[in-house]
Amino acid sequence: MMIDTNIIIYSLRPEHAQLQSWLLEQMPCCSVISRVETLGYHRLTTAAQRSLEGVLSCMEVIYPSPVTFERAIQLRQQRRISLGDALIAATALEHRLVLATTNLSDFQWIQGLTIVNPMERSINA
Repeated sequence: MMIDTNIIIYSLRPEHAQLQSWLLEQMPCCSVISRVETLGYHRLTTAAQRSLEGVLSCMEVIYPSPVTFERAIQLRQQRRISLGDALIAATALEHRLVLATTNLSDFQWIQGLTIVNPMERSINA
């Protein structure tokens, strides 16, 4: 399982303690793009940066390959999609990983990509 950037961000919020437990249980990976998106935020506080680094240190970070970039190009040719989302989706496709995200509508049109929103259902089940 690979997680989208928004799952990383939500996992730091106290009201999403169940998501934190889910992450520990799933031990997902993430794209390096999610690392850049979270740690590269221009208004990131030092405390938030430490928390994000803690979350990211617990998971494998996958780097894009030339195949990933080609898939991302193909996705962007099909429909308007941000570069980050295209690279994250392409990475999940290349590695045959389920993508966990809260932004289902951003990805549901992508053929062959399995997506799940861990916050939509009881994540303890």
